[in-house]
Amino acid sequence: MNLTESGYEIQGIPVLEIAQQYDTPVYVYDSEIIHKQYKKLSDAFSGIDMKVKFACKALSNINILRLLKSFGSGLDTVSIQEVELGLYAGFDPADIIYTPNCVSYDEIKAAINKGVVINIDNLTFLEKFGHDYGNSIPCCIRLNPHILAGGNHHIQTGHIDSKFGISIYQLRHMLRIITTYNIKVTGLHVHSGSDILDADVFLQGAEIILDTAKNFTDLEFIDFGSGFKVGYKDDDVTTDIAILGNKMSAVFNDFCKEYGRDLQLWFEPGKYLVSEAGYFLVTTNVVKQTVSTVFAGVNSGQNHLIRPMFYDAYHGIVNISNPNGAPRVYSVVGYICETDTFAWDRKIPEIREGDILCFLNAGAYGFTMSSNYNSRLRPAEVLVHEGKHYLIRRREVLNDLLSTQIEIQL
Repeated sequence: MNLTESGYEIQGIPVLEIAQQYDTPVYVYDSEIIHKQYKKLSDAFSGIDMKVKFACKALSNINILRLLKSFGSGLDTVSIQEVELGLYAGFDPADIIYTPNCVSYDEIKAAINKGVVINIDNLTFLEKFGHDYGNSIPCCIRLNPHILAGGNHHIQTGHIDSKFGISIYQLRHMLRIITTYNIKVTGLHVHSGSDILDADVFLQGAEIILDTAKNFTDLEFIDFGSGFKVGYKDDDVTTDIAILGNKMSAVFNDFCKEYGRDLQLWFEPGKYLVSEAGYFLVTTNVVKQTVSTVFAGVNSGQNHLIRPMFYDAYHGIVNISNPNGAPRVYSVVGYICETDTFAWDRKIPEIREGDILCFLNAGAYGFTMSSNYNSRLRPAEVLVHEGKHYLIRRREVLNDLLSTQIEIQL
């Protein structure tokens, strides 16, 4: 989003025009930024056979999935419903990896029947899988490397107390199961967490998983998950993808030479690809001054964007309607019957009732984590692509809330 003399624009389209046409609240996505991020990641690993598997839990609108598919991306899924969305969007089953945790074994069998790559993260299901399928269907195994990484404890997934993956200290037990049932393991997977700053954290995980990989003879790929840090503030330190690409490529190439053949290297970026491409537009309902605070109350809340409340996440906020107004200090809050505060004591150009505010970096885990709390309706989604804007999800109406309810006579 660029600030011009006439106001904020996305691909040359005035943002206020989008807000006026589709009303607010509304999520808006910029396809150019998604493509830029995808290309940056691909170029950083140009020396090896690297495959991108977009973590669709970040943003699962089928139009976004198809856009990423057109760039060459595969898909990382964590539920059978995400698998079905990916297949509906046109992905080949072989390009979809399914990495669930704590699901029923029946769900895993359903994913197997759809032909996607199965990633198993516990010994109990590995043994069931071996009993049912032997070596007739290959699988991937998710390892827990016992690395504490990630910006918030909710998104730290590779430490010793994590529910995710099979501990590397259970390797001998794992290998016994694989040998007993003649399981064909074609991939190994590791994901340490999100918001990782240092490329050396990835290399630490690489050292562990590559050393473990020497125990497997049928590998075709190694999946390092993701967790690349994106910037939410102007001075945020982010993952240097170019440095990561150089270091990881060298380490991976050395391993492949030792292993005896070239393998594919997979990554599963979600936030990295779509976060900066997303904008969330809301309207100011009221400017309310108390004895200590000036609140800007908007027509949205934690039901639409829960990250600030759930993760204490920072989102930049700009006043689209009054970009050159005199800065004042506001707390931006929602309309939910909770303390749903988007930002405390934030300096923003003067906010007036009716002004359109824009939350930045709202492309990841925004709409996908939304809800109907307080019986509020979920917002629309709009894609800006090649200089045009398209409605890709309509705003909910009351009948959407009632459609799954069954009335009974009391």
